[in-house]
Amino acid sequence: MFSLPSLPSWLPGLSSLEWGSSLLDSFLQGLVGAFGVSILNNLLKVYFFVSCANHPELRLEKERLRARWASLETVHLAGLALILTVIGARVAALVVLEFSLRAVSTVLSLSKGSRGTERLQLYLLCQYSLGCGLTCGLSFLQEGSSHRTLNLLLGLGLAALLSSVAQRLCRHVCRLYELHSSQHYCGVCLGLLASAHGLPRLLGRALAVAFAVGDLAAVALINRDFLTTSEAVRFWTPLTICYTLLVIYMQEEQRLHTGLQSQIQTVLVRMGGLFVLLLTVGHWLDLLGILISLLGEIWCLVGVRSLLDLCQIQDFSSQKPFVSAPVQPRSSAPAQPQGTAAS
Repeated sequence: MFSLPSLPSWLPGLSSLEWGSSLLDSFLQGLVGAFGVSILNNLLKVYFFVSCANHPELRLEKERLRARWASLETVHLAGLALILTVIGARVAALVVLEFSLRAVSTVLSLSKGSRGTERLQLYLLCQYSLGCGLTCGLSFLQEGSSHRTLNLLLGLGLAALLSSVAQRLCRHVCRLYELHSSQHYCGVCLGLLASAHGLPRLLGRALAVAFAVGDLAAVALINRDFLTTSEAVRFWTPLTICYTLLVIYMQEEQRLHTGLQSQIQTVLVRMGGLFVLLLTVGHWLDLLGILISLLGEIWCLVGVRSLLDLCQIQDFSSQKPFVSAPVQPRSSAPAQPQGTAAS
């Protein structure tokens, strides 16, 4: 009888066991990347909620942040992990390098006196690229390791633990921050009341380290496919030109347009440019990975749309924390009228 060949037989040079192990490792790397994005997302929610709670004029925005469903966050995490699993290391490396170049250009322009809201917007827009950077870093660091799967499982456990802590912190803040900060009896909420304005700076340093490792891993992963220097030059020259043009275009678009719709249009232009570039210097699997990356970028943008709207508020990040006065406890016995003698 006629039978179709098994999927592993379509992949040259890989046995069934090696193919299954590679798929498992890719899935573990995707989960670690998704958990890293979840940690960043929850910490940003904490910062935005504290900023809204400390200012009564942002009451509506605060209620929007509080109304998010935990089940949707689980679906978002699972979908992002699946996307990071199937895009491939080469496409993930290209996404990381493109965002890193754009981020460096944005940070250099911000140092000339721009508002901090653009930094917050950059942190929100980097989520998919952060996931790609984490997967690239893990793929490069664990390459050739004899205990690769075990190491990835340990890394996944640590990432899941940190993500759980960040998620519980976000839930605690959304439910009890206003009560605890007014009563002054919760150490976590009091710490956020006093120093939440420094959270973006801390996140920026952590992201800088993560993207630095991701960029080094991305360059190494791309260069390993080239046998000669001429092949590398034929790939990197058009890639550098494409990235430079994309960065110039992105900066102009961000100055003229803001909002979720404009960000989606920006993603379409970026991924379209990479798609056209890889038509000439890439493989067909890279083209499929670019299309999946487009879905991943939109998936992450939809998840932070409420936070992107908050970034449009004038001088949001420059608002100083509002310290509420502690509530005075009521006396158990009513005060005696003045002039009445004590018995």
